[in-house]
Amino acid sequence: MKIAIIYHSETGNTEKVAELIARGAKKVDAIDTKCMPINNIDEEFVKEAKVVFFGTPTYVGTYSWQMKKWLDTCKIKLAGKVGCVFATENFVGGGADNAELALISELLVKGMFAYSVGASEGLPYTHFGAVSIKDGTLDQKDRVEIFAERIAKNTKKLFQ
Repeated sequence: MKIAIIYHSETGNTEKVAELIARGAKKVDAIDTKCMPINNIDEEFVKEAKVVFFGTPTYVGTYSWQMKKWLDTCKIKLAGKVGCVFATENFVGGGADNAELALISELLVKGMFAYSVGASEGLPYTHFGAVSIKDGTLDQKDRVEIFAERIAKNTKKLFQ
């Protein structure tokens, strides 16, 4: 199963978290991932992917305008795919939850099934998606990988 990881990164922090998403998802057998910045999308891979993660830095309590522009002008059919989100912020309380909720709203409008695993598998909880301060502390990095692994495991069951 293919999992696309689309992200916008200004400083490299969100890119590093995208790579952790890929590493976590690859812990599940038969998962093929690809990380793609919004300015270099492999459209064929995204079209074939069952799951698409979207990652963004947090700006003024929401996701980046660059990600918004990409999503608003995207010609790839995302409807019917599972959508997941992750965000980076510069400090605790930087608005990542709000950014993730806004991004989830966009995915729902696109006809995607939003999924985060939530609290269904116990700690660590991922209510909306993974959050990291800058590129993440060791604990946050572990949570990101666990989040991605859980998404891959559960969505693989869904699509078998």
